[in-house]
Amino acid sequence: MEILKPTDENISRAAEAIKAGRLVAMPTETVYGLGANAYDPIALARIFEAKRRPHFDPLIVHIADMATVSLLAQPPGSTARLLMAAFWPGPLTLVMPKKAIVPDIATSGLPTVAIRFPSHPVARALIERSTGAVAAPSANPFGYLSPTRAEHVAEQLGDRVDFILDGGRCEVGVESTVVDVSSGNPVILRTGGLTLERLREVVGDIELRDWSAGAPTSPGQLPHHYAPRSTLHLVPLGGLARAKPASGAAAIFFSNATRRNSGAAAGLFAVTRCLSPSGDTVEAAAALFDLLHEMDAFAYTEIWAERVPDEGIGRAVNDRLYKASMK
Repeated sequence: MEILKPTDENISRAAEAIKAGRLVAMPTETVYGLGANAYDPIALARIFEAKRRPHFDPLIVHIADMATVSLLAQPPGSTARLLMAAFWPGPLTLVMPKKAIVPDIATSGLPTVAIRFPSHPVARALIERSTGAVAAPSANPFGYLSPTRAEHVAEQLGDRVDFILDGGRCEVGVESTVVDVSSGNPVILRTGGLTLERLREVVGDIELRDWSAGAPTSPGQLPHHYAPRSTLHLVPLGGLARAKPASGAAAIFFSNATRRNSGAAAGLFAVTRCLSPSGDTVEAAAALFDLLHEMDAFAYTEIWAERVPDEGIGRAVNDRLYKASMK
C-alpha cells in the first residue's frame, strides 16, 4: 500500500494501476472509494475480497462524463435525465437498467446498475485517465466506519489496497443518495448527501421507502453497517440527559446547546463531543465518520449518541447512526 499525493503524475500512475486490475482508493466529495476497473470481473472480485463484502451487495460504478451512461445503461427516462441535469456531478447515484457490458459481479446479478458522477476533481481525473468507469464502494472493511480521510483507509485496509490517493478530508462526509429510476416513479433506496427536499424540488413525486428487510438492491441497505468497534447506543435528540453510561463511555451530542441542556448527565461520560457546535446538520454530516473514527481509536467502553434533527441531510446522519447501533 502506498499513499500518493494527488499530483498529475501520481493520478496517471494510479490510473495505470486501475487499467492493470489493481485497487486504488480515491477521494470523492462523499467518502473515499475503493476503485477498480468496472469492466473487469477479476478486478471487481478483488474489491469484494479486500472489503470482505458479501457478493449479494451491489457496487456503484463511477463515471467522469455523461456520455459513459449510454455505455453502461439503457437510455435514461425523463426523470433520470432531469436528475442528471440538476445534480450531476454530485452526491447522487442513479439505479438504471444495465447493458450487458457491465459484469454481473458489479450488480450482484441484478438487471440494474448503480451509476454516479462524482464532483471531486481527483476522482474524475482518475476515472478519465483509466477506463472511464470505476466501481468504487467505500474504502473500508464491510460493515465498518466509512473513511473520510486517507489515513482512515490506510488504517482499515492496509496492504489490501495498492494505492491511496490522498485528497484530504471529504467535504460531504456521508455516502451518496441512491435513487432507483429503473421503472415507474423514482424511489430513494438510500439517504445520503443529496437531501429529499432538493430532490423533490426537481421531480416532485419521489418515494422514501424503508428498505431494511430483504435482499439489497443498492449499497447501504443492509441493517448492520457503519459500525465502530464499541457498542453504540442511539437515543432521541435530547435523550442523553437520561443516559446511564458505563464507566469509560463517550458521548456524541448534536450541538453545544444539546450538551448544555443535558445538565449533569454530560459529566457521567469520559469524553463528550459535538457533531456540530452550532447545530448545523450539514456540518454534522461532514464530521460524523471523522468523529466515530476518533472514538474508535480510543476504544471507549461504549458510545452514546443522540439523533440529529430528522430533516435535510440530517436523515442521512440518523440513518448511519441507526445502522451503527444495530450490532
